[in-house]
Amino acid sequence: MKNFTMKDENFICEYCGKSVEKLNYTARDHCPYCLYSKHVDIMPGDRENKCKGLLKPIKLEKFKNTYKIIYQCETCKTLHKNIIANDDDMNLIIELSKNP
Repeated sequence: MKNFTMKDENFICEYCGKSVEKLNYTARDHCPYCLYSKHVDIMPGDRENKCKGLLKPIKLEKFKNTYKIIYQCETCKTLHKNIIANDDDMNLIIELSKNP
């Protein structure tokens, strides 16, 4: 991605409160325990979005040989997409796959 800034950081999830370790193979962009994310970027990794709302996982979308989680921001209602991570809770991924 042309404007991708690598930001693979540890963080505390603002939704579930769990400590999340960095991913170590690409940028961590959501919590693997609850799948929530935060609306912090305009371009991936820039941390310039003023919204800062929680991104609620609402469904999945097939993407190449994997899937993307579709989010809706709880503050501004914008839709956002992130690729699933290897350590995501697969039970939650399966539940998301049931949403139309």
